Amino acid sequence: MFRSLYRCFIKRAKPPKLRVVDAVSNPYTPNAGAAPEIVVGRDDLLEAFTVLLQRLERSRTEQSMIITGLRGVGKTVLLGKFGEIARRAGWEVVELEASKHDDTRFRQAMFSQLKAALLRLSPRARWTDRARRAAEVLSAFAVSVDQKGTFSVSWDVPAAEGAGDHGDLSMDLTDVFVALGEAAEEQDRGVALLIDEVQFLGRSQLEALIQAVHKTVQRRLPITFVGAGLPQIAELAGDAKSYAERLFTFPTVGSLDEEDAAKALVEPALVEGVTFDDDAVELAIRITQGYPYFIQELGYQVWGVATEHRVRRADVATAREAYEAKLDGSFFRVRLDRATPLQTSYLRAMAELGSKPQKASDVARVMGRESTQVGPTRAELIDMGLLYTPEHGYAAFTVPDFDAFMLRAVPELHVPEIQKRKRRDD
Repeated sequence: MFRSLYRCFIKRAKPPKLRVVDAVSNPYTPNAGAAPEIVVGRDDLLEAFTVLLQRLERSRTEQSMIITGLRGVGKTVLLGKFGEIARRAGWEVVELEASKHDDTRFRQAMFSQLKAALLRLSPRARWTDRARRAAEVLSAFAVSVDQKGTFSVSWDVPAAEGAGDHGDLSMDLTDVFVALGEAAEEQDRGVALLIDEVQFLGRSQLEALIQAVHKTVQRRLPITFVGAGLPQIAELAGDAKSYAERLFTFPTVGSLDEEDAAKALVEPALVEGVTFDDDAVELAIRITQGYPYFIQELGYQVWGVATEHRVRRADVATAREAYEAKLDGSFFRVRLDRATPLQTSYLRAMAELGSKPQKASDVARVMGRESTQVGPTRAELIDMGLLYTPEHGYAAFTVPDFDAFMLRAVPELHVPEIQKRKRRDD
């Protein structure tokens, strides 16, 4: 299979001009969220997003989407591609990375981004009644906060009365989406809100976004929210609003199949006149398991090992050590460094059981503890985004190959003593 696939690619190869060791010509991009030279295996999602925009432009409803998947599968890259598609279609794009902020900070971030989108849709000097109305609702949204505090509004637009000023985040954001959608509709344009790391939104914030989208669907307005996050998002969205499953699809993205993985590895090199031997491609796919980020990292390391215009199996084998060291020192380590000693021991115990989802009681047994004793630690790791729950009672790593890393990084399992609360002295 690889041989026939490779022959198809090789026809497009340029005459060799550069040595593979030329760092400047390295076509691989192992950077967080950086789009690779070629995005493969995601055509159905790109098409679905295009259809979403086109139907909204015609005042027809369509389910939006929240993409789920493990780390390193290209969710952020997909959101970036969605942004490119929307901009080419004349839509305004608002891009956010969710953080664990309270509702006041969330309001501030949304106000700032949506205000900028409105001004791009309709410069203030040319505001129509609808645009001015949207601005006034945004002002009301900005100052309608709870008793914990407020934030300054950086423009002198009076706040609307009776819209965006309820003091309830869901109601207020719904008013903003409707007003902004009406302003965009008047300009024959639309607004696409793209949010990454959706799992870090507070429940009230996710609920507000879902409710706001629900109302714009009912009004057939050209404004939508598309998200990406870890696998638990579908459950979180359903918990926030029961009708979320009818508003959104929840496509899961994972590792690439063998054909697409080969394309992702081989085609960027062909642009630089460099070819891969068939057995080199096979070994690379086996090492990376087809995960897009891993393919980029291994390709990057191979580029500095091979010579002339050909990558051999031995080059891939030689680059493997640098590839694993780079992943260990950055992609994996940055996540482990956030863990406490007890959380680290929980992760190490899971790794000892393997890469598949593990039952909470089995992890506790490996740690020599009761499930009730380490249950809070498990919950903390889920909240941190290091674990997720594919089914009740089980947890799995959110990062591919994290089990192998834990075995390398923590050779021996050491479980700290659980600290008991000290009694207060009389």
